[in-house]
Amino acid sequence: MDSTANPSTTIDTSTVPRDVLVTGGRSFSEVSDDINRPLESFPTGRWWVCFGVALCAFSMLLILLGRTFMNGIGLWGLNEPMGWGTDITTFVFWVGIGHAGTLISAILFLFRQKWRTGINRAAEAMTIFAVMTAGLTVLTHTGRSWLAFFWLFPYPNQRMLWVNFRSPLLWDVFAVGTYFTISTIFWYMGLIPDLANARDRAKNRLRKGIYAVLSMGWNGSNKDWVNYEQAYLIFAGLSTPLVLSVHSVVSFDFAVSQLPGWHTTIFPPYFVAGAIFSGFAMVVTLMIITREAFNLKHYITMDHLEKMNKVILGTGSLVGYAYACEFFIAWYSGSKFEQFQFINRAFGPYWWAYWTMATCNVFIPQIFWFRWARRSVPIMFVISLFVNIGMWFERYVIIVTSLHRDFQPSSWGMYQPTWVDWGMFTGFTGFFFTCFLLFVRFLPTIAIGEVKGIMDQPKPQGGTAHA
Repeated sequence: MDSTANPSTTIDTSTVPRDVLVTGGRSFSEVSDDINRPLESFPTGRWWVCFGVALCAFSMLLILLGRTFMNGIGLWGLNEPMGWGTDITTFVFWVGIGHAGTLISAILFLFRQKWRTGINRAAEAMTIFAVMTAGLTVLTHTGRSWLAFFWLFPYPNQRMLWVNFRSPLLWDVFAVGTYFTISTIFWYMGLIPDLANARDRAKNRLRKGIYAVLSMGWNGSNKDWVNYEQAYLIFAGLSTPLVLSVHSVVSFDFAVSQLPGWHTTIFPPYFVAGAIFSGFAMVVTLMIITREAFNLKHYITMDHLEKMNKVILGTGSLVGYAYACEFFIAWYSGSKFEQFQFINRAFGPYWWAYWTMATCNVFIPQIFWFRWARRSVPIMFVISLFVNIGMWFERYVIIVTSLHRDFQPSSWGMYQPTWVDWGMFTGFTGFFFTCFLLFVRFLPTIAIGEVKGIMDQPKPQGGTAHA
């Protein structure tokens, strides 16, 4: 700076306001105590209630799976021409839910967004459990699931039989499998320092032994941290393309077909935007419950939630734009079949599903234009629930309205889910929440090491200095 410049024009960076990512003036030891408390204490009554409800739903799923394997998928509402229903709808829904975890962890890490530290661990776990739920859904759809691995995976054998590599359903196996593998490794690697912290604090010999095995000999040395940060960066780079590729591949299940309503090139970016939209909504839902149930408001702050609500608003607007583009392209194409398909979506027999989708995904999130709404816990919790409902109906609309009326009226039909369909959907949701509740009970929900890295640290002379 020129020495003759007016000192009054110089910006004092110490007075520039910035987001407070950890509130309450917590010390390093208090951070460890707060985050490890759910692991070291008896579960609260609210946790037992939530876990009991989720476990009951999961138990119902096991019963319905048994009935399905014994009697076949004829128990569902599937018919001709409706070969897909709530099963594939739920599969695509849960794959989409799993996208926000990798987005928060990998992409925000590469862009050095420090506000990810309060939510990345739970979001990563949500990714893994959502992909597990999606895999269980599609395996159930195959019928005799115990033969799925035998028939779906390509390998040479005595019968010289290979799977159809041109089928996008096979691409799903590779895409979702790779995504699950990388996400699990990425999540577990981030857990290692915190597992060592839990190991050093454990008083019970069994718990100490389990955490000692899981922490893989971590001792917190400078060499450990250097190797950890290099490996974490590499896996973040590997995970980032998967955010865009996985749901694009899932969209190919529809986009490469010739069916009106599916045969469209907008599906890959449209599905990715919708996946981020629904994934962030689920993160908001889970983070609100977690911060209230385990008193983690100092680490999952209102600033974290407000930023996620901004992402929901932005991606929701993109989804609404995609809805409008679909109608425009159907008109612009001049194809009578495409034009009829989209008119049928909005005003046909399933009009109620379409307008539920549009209301929940496009209109309701617009309230987040107001700051008071973005920082209101009850409002954001309700809207996050509406978004997840709307995104499930989006997949329902895409699948059902396109299948039930295609080129020839002679092959038209109607689809009505049975109580087994709805029961299994409830059971899959129970499976997801059972896994997540076990995670918050036995593993650190927040990345302790990363939170400490962005905290203000005391100076030797007194006062504070930003780490």
